[in-house]
This record gives sequence, structure tokens and C-alpha cells, in this order.
Amino acid sequence: MSTSQRHVSRVPVLAAVVVALWACGASAQRVDAPLEVGGNRPWAVGVSRARQQQAQAYFYEGNERLRESVFVDAARSYKRALEQWNHPAIHYNLALTLMNLDQPIEVYKHLQQAMSHGPEPLDSGRYEHARAYKALLEKQLAWVDVRCDEQGAIVTLNGQPLFTAPGRYQGLIRPGLHSIIAFKDGFLPTEKRQPLMPGEKTELKLELYTEDEVIRYNRRWPAWMPWTMLGAGLAAASGGGVLHWKSRESFQDFDSRIEPTGTQLTEELSSLRRQGSSFRTGAIIGYSAGGAAVVTGAVLLYLNRERAYRLNVEDSAPSVVVAPAVGATSHGIVGTVRF
Repeated sequence: MSTSQRHVSRVPVLAAVVVALWACGASAQRVDAPLEVGGNRPWAVGVSRARQQQAQAYFYEGNERLRESVFVDAARSYKRALEQWNHPAIHYNLALTLMNLDQPIEVYKHLQQAMSHGPEPLDSGRYEHARAYKALLEKQLAWVDVRCDEQGAIVTLNGQPLFTAPGRYQGLIRPGLHSIIAFKDGFLPTEKRQPLMPGEKTELKLELYTEDEVIRYNRRWPAWMPWTMLGAGLAAASGGGVLHWKSRESFQDFDSRIEPTGTQLTEELSSLRRQGSSFRTGAIIGYSAGGAAVVTGAVLLYLNRERAYRLNVEDSAPSVVVAPAVGATSHGIVGTVRF
């Protein structure tokens, strides 16, 4: 593969940072000076001379690749150097390289390491540049503090494992909409779809719940309503039955008086017949109303059966959030509306 083929052609998210800081009059930000093999400096304690020399070789190799703008190869050389010697200057040059590879989180981590022993391993000028880079990154990235106390729960960020609870993650993350999930056998998963804003700190505590803890049951109406309707229907039907019995009794009495002798229809007999007709009409009304009420009560009992629903353990207040979405190859805005 040729050198030109190995060049990275993406537009990094931190281009504005790089341009701004490279335009500050620093013509040579990269550390080119030797790493000073040997000595008793704090960053050299416990590192053999042979490993320091090997790191020096990889460091020179990385500088050459960085000078040629072959950023992927430069990063690889610096990482090999760090495997031999955890030197602040190697971290510093690697941070400069990763800026061009759009890896802001890694840049921030290596800048922290580069500044861990103060200005001495870099010199005051580069130390100030590192501090300025770091401050700008803190404004462009989002800070997240994720906690979960449920023993054995696995917490993921955008599908990637973050930690196993009980635990906590604190660190910078790209702005935008992120999915943070905690799950464990026997519990319902808990997800936070959280828009993280540049320069802001967001604290998230994930709590897990069993199904019994979040599933509740309710009815459409109070339980007594359908039973009252059903009872009223049965009472009306029973009343209709009584009236039916009285009507039959009245007509039987009427028939017993008039049929054997062919007795003339008297006022008393007419009243008896009218009474039977009234009882029969009342019975029909009682049967009709009672039947309708019983059917209605039965339907209401069916509709009023218990229904399961899940408690919303999150804040259910409506909200609208908008956040910048930043990626390696695209930029934009994401938004969410919650009701």
C-alpha cells in the first residue's frame, strides 16, 4: 500500500480545535526532542533502559509518520512506544495524531496522561497547548455520570458493555442521543435514551424492577357498578315473576267465576280481568327491564375485568429535547419528544 493510500481523508470533528490552536503561533507542537533515556525522573521509574530505548525507536518512527501526515501509522507507532514506556511526551504526540483521526475521547485521555507530571516532560509551551486542547474538548464533549447499584446487572452504552453493577462510570462522551441500558435475569430492562449536550454534565441512575413491582391492575369502573346493574336486573325480573304469578292468579279466578255458569260480566268480574291484565303488563315490563339490566350487567362485568398495566417509573412530564449529533462522517441535530 502506498503512502497516499494510507492517508486518512475524513473531516474530523475536532477540526475547529486543531485549526484554532495550530494558528496560535506554535509552529512545532509535536515533541521531536529525544525522550532522555535513563535517569531518575518519575515517569522513568521501573522502566528498564532497554525498554526505554525500544520506546525511543517507536517514538521516532511515529514522529516520522506524523510529519508525513500518515496518521494511522503514526498512532500505531506511538501505541507501541507506550507499551514499552508510559512517557508523557508519547501521550502528547499520540493525542495530536488522534485529533486528525476524529477520536476526541481518546485525545482527552492521552492529554490527561501527558499532563500528569506537569510541564517538565513536555516543556511549558507544549504543556499550555495541552491544557488549552483539554479545555476546548471539555466544552465540545458531554460529561456523563452513570450509576447502577443492582448487584450483577450489566450496563451498556449504545450496545457496548460499560460496567457490571454495582458500579459507576464517569467520563466524557460525544454529544448526541445515546441509549444506556441496564439488564439482569429476573428483572425488566431499564433504558435511558438520553440526549447529552456539549459541555454539560448529566447524571443517570439506573434502577431495575421485577415484573411484580411495576405491573399493576385496574378496572374501567368501580367493581360494584356492574354487580349493582346485574342485581337490579335480577330484582326487576323477580318482580316481573311475582306480577306474572298474580296475573295468572287473577285470570284463573276470573275464569272460575264466569265459565261454569255463563254468568253475566259484572263490574266485579271486569275489575278482576283488568287487574289480571295490569299484572300481566307489569310482568312483561319487569321481564323486559330485568332482562336488559341482566344483559347489561353481564357485559359490564366482562368489560370491567382487571387489566394489567406497567407503572412508568421515569419522570412522565412532557419534554422536548434537541441535541447535536456528531459522528465520524456526519453532523446534524437529533431531537426527542416525550409525552
